[in-house]
Amino acid sequence: MVKDGPFDGLWNQLKILRHEKMMPSTLISGANRGIGLEFARQYLADKWQVYASCRDPSSASELRRMADGSGGKLQVLSMDVGDLASVKAAALELQGKPIDLILNNAGIGGPRGQTIGNIDYETWRHVLDVNTLGPMRVAEAFVDNVAQSERKLIVTITSGMGSIGDNASGGAFAYRSSKAAVNMVMRSLAIDLAPRGITCVVMNPGWVQTDMGGQHARLTAPESVSAMRRLIDKLGPGQSGKFFNWDGREYAW
Repeated sequence: MVKDGPFDGLWNQLKILRHEKMMPSTLISGANRGIGLEFARQYLADKWQVYASCRDPSSASELRRMADGSGGKLQVLSMDVGDLASVKAAALELQGKPIDLILNNAGIGGPRGQTIGNIDYETWRHVLDVNTLGPMRVAEAFVDNVAQSERKLIVTITSGMGSIGDNASGGAFAYRSSKAAVNMVMRSLAIDLAPRGITCVVMNPGWVQTDMGGQHARLTAPESVSAMRRLIDKLGPGQSGKFFNWDGREYAW
C-alpha cells in the first residue's frame, strides 16, 4: 500500500478549490418566493453556487430548507434592495467571490386601484425606490464580483407593463413607471459596463402564477424560469442593452 505523500493533502485541497472555481455562481435578489425561489431551485439543481437573498431569511422557510440540504451550494443572505446599507453589508459578505450572474428579481407591485384623484405619492416613491433604485444598488455593489467571473451577466427582471410601446390599458402608474425607469437604467448600465465585458439585459417573465401575478396567470413559475434560463444561457455582449420577453423574443421598449 502506497502511503500519502507529504503534499497529497495540499493537492487534494487545490483540486477542491479548482472544482469550486469552475462552478458558475449566481446572486438572486427576492429569492424567498415566486420567480426568485424558482431560479434558486433550478440553478441549485444544475450544481451552480447560489447566493439567495431576501429581506428576512428567518421567514423564508422553503429557501432555508433548500439551503440545509445543499451542502453549502446555496447560501442565504439578508439583503433589502431598498436599503443601501443592507446591500453593502451583503456585498461585504461576498467580497472577492466571482459572481457569473446577478438576477435582479426583487420587486413590489404597489397598491392597486389608484386612479386620477386617488394617487398615493409616498407609496409611489417607495415602489420606485425598490423597483428602480434597488437593482442599481445591487449592480453597483456587486459589479466587481461580476467582472471577476466567466459569464459577466446582470439580468434584471422587469415587466411588460414597463413597455411604453405595449401600454394600451393605462393605469398602474407606480408599477409601470418603476419598470420603465429600470429599463432605462439597465440600458445605460449596459453601455457604461461594456468596457468591463459585462452584459446587462432586462427580461419580462410573462404573466406568472405568483403572489403578484395571481392564480389565473398563464405561466407557472417553473415554465417561466426554465424559458428565461434558456435565454440567459445564450446571452453575451451582442445582446447587452436589450429588452427580452421570457420566450426569447425582443420586447418593445
